Amino acid sequence: MFTQVGALVLLAALLHAGWNAMLHGSRDRYLSMTWMCFGMSGAALLALPWLPLPAAAAWPYIVASGLVHVAYNLFLVRAYETGDLGVAYPIARGSSPLLVTLGAALFASERLTTLHVLGVVLVSAGIILLALQRGQVTRRGMTAAFLTGATIALYTIIDGIGVRLAGGTTATAASYTAWMFLFFAFTPLIFVMRRGVAALRAPVKEVASFVNGGLVSVAAYGIVIWAMQYGAMGAVSALRETSVLFAVLLGRIFLKEELGIGKMTACVVIVLGVVAIGT
Repeated sequence: MFTQVGALVLLAALLHAGWNAMLHGSRDRYLSMTWMCFGMSGAALLALPWLPLPAAAAWPYIVASGLVHVAYNLFLVRAYETGDLGVAYPIARGSSPLLVTLGAALFASERLTTLHVLGVVLVSAGIILLALQRGQVTRRGMTAAFLTGATIALYTIIDGIGVRLAGGTTATAASYTAWMFLFFAFTPLIFVMRRGVAALRAPVKEVASFVNGGLVSVAAYGIVIWAMQYGAMGAVSALRETSVLFAVLLGRIFLKEELGIGKMTACVVIVLGVVAIGT
């Protein structure tokens, strides 16, 4: 996994942590997510005329992934409303690689070596330790974060299978990604149904910032979808979830969250897991 593909997945992890830090740092996270989704779905719509259609076999996966992502968006906002970035993010991201590995084995007949499985376990254990060592996780926050993690695992498995059926090229992976991101337009629709059109108002500078955050999200997950054509889903997912390391640093630098020995120890466990996955 320590190839060009692995390096790009690590870049995706950094990008992912960045837009999540932006979302968590906002005053109204639901509104911010809504504007991010405008950016995501808008970028997808603009890209579609330049991309080939995915193969017919991939369409059920595109639809399923798009709908699961809508649920993910709502669970993520809920998780951030009930916990710090350094708590909600690690639990949500840390619970997914093990679920992805299990799901890939059951539904995609993937097999990982013992060392790869150990790496996935270490990454997941380190990420969860990163959250739990704070001792500030409420049952409500834990539930929201784990539901977020479950949707992450579900859409990752769906996309890992779907992109391999889309055509097997970079262009068809990009097309699969774009069609899936069109479904993100449902999040603004749900927002308007709940709060009304007037609630979309926000300063132009903030709107631009969150739309740009949405574009970063498209790039981050687009890389992951492309990578799953070439690597095992569990391994790609585990590498992607090293974004927690970046999230911890961003939380410390920009959100003034605590960074102590416990977090550093968890980071070492995660790095050991990444080395095992890449061997």
